[in-house]
Amino acid sequence: MPPLRTLLTLPVCLTLLALTSTASTTPALPAVDTALTRLVTQGKVPAAALLADEQSGSRFAHAEAPTTAGPADVIRSAGAIRSADAIGRADHFRAGSITKTFVATVVLQLAAEHRLSLSDSVDAHLPGLVRGSGNDGRLLTLRALLTHTSGLADFTADSAGVVSLTPIQAVRIALARTPAERGRFEYSNTNYVLLGMVVEQVTGRSYATEAERRIITPLHLTGTSFPGARRSLPDPHGRAYDADGSDVTELDPRVAGAAGELVTTLADLNRFYAALLRGDLLPPRQLREMLDTRTAHGLYGMGLYSEKLPCGTTVWGHNGRITGSYVRTAATLDARRVLTFRVNTDAIADPDLEPALLAAEFCPRTP
Repeated sequence: MPPLRTLLTLPVCLTLLALTSTASTTPALPAVDTALTRLVTQGKVPAAALLADEQSGSRFAHAEAPTTAGPADVIRSAGAIRSADAIGRADHFRAGSITKTFVATVVLQLAAEHRLSLSDSVDAHLPGLVRGSGNDGRLLTLRALLTHTSGLADFTADSAGVVSLTPIQAVRIALARTPAERGRFEYSNTNYVLLGMVVEQVTGRSYATEAERRIITPLHLTGTSFPGARRSLPDPHGRAYDADGSDVTELDPRVAGAAGELVTTLADLNRFYAALLRGDLLPPRQLREMLDTRTAHGLYGMGLYSEKLPCGTTVWGHNGRITGSYVRTAATLDARRVLTFRVNTDAIADPDLEPALLAAEFCPRTP
């Protein structure tokens, strides 16, 4: 197989499939097609794909640099032979920090059940755990963890997201660092590792079990799972690459835990975020709290954040980055339109391509 970077210089192959509930053909949207293709040509990713859902139906598109693949460069997926870099509609992939939306949903459900309060201190559920170097769990609330305003250091600054850790090990790494100012937004994976521990303390079951019971099973997210220590991805799946082109398809999910363990599919993410924003998973009060960005000074809600596009449209969702994978889900607040796109690497060369793709999908179109 030619080196990955050589493949990226070849012409891009773009395939578009349009599917609707009535099996009719929906015209492709050139702006979205172009934005997706640029993830490969300008963003220098091996492959990209998107799934957009709206009332008229679903649209799947993918783009990848073609190869003259030999036997070692193709994979069998759902009975079909395809390029190892191609992304299929049903492929499983690692969703990274999108896991946080699932964990936040579980915590807010527990709040609605009065099994915890967002005003509870971390110490009330994990007594004595958060101490040292100026860190003090008695002064931190669950709300601060959910909104990334706790000031706790991010354990992945030391582990680089490649070291398998237990939750206790991850927290101890973070606690060795002096915290940032409490009340200021400072994104930290440590917050959600602690929330995963709180869920287990409150329910007696792991955050993964609770998310499966409360979200995955009711919504029939058949391609979504918390793999624990399982390094391989479920079939079908393609390959994943880190920024230097190394194959990192096999990965221990314990590098991220409750902050980024999730494995899922494009369709499952669209279904989850649509259900969440429609109010199918949370009572109105808790959904309003999830969408309230004031605590984080407009930058983050609870497991969700908003982005105002150049045309004035605001979308809600989350992104996820983990070794070998980057994914972004965005939806309108009324959940009538939702888009998930992903690439099979953790690096996109041009950071302007993501907002351009979102704008191409969600901003009004002119004839």
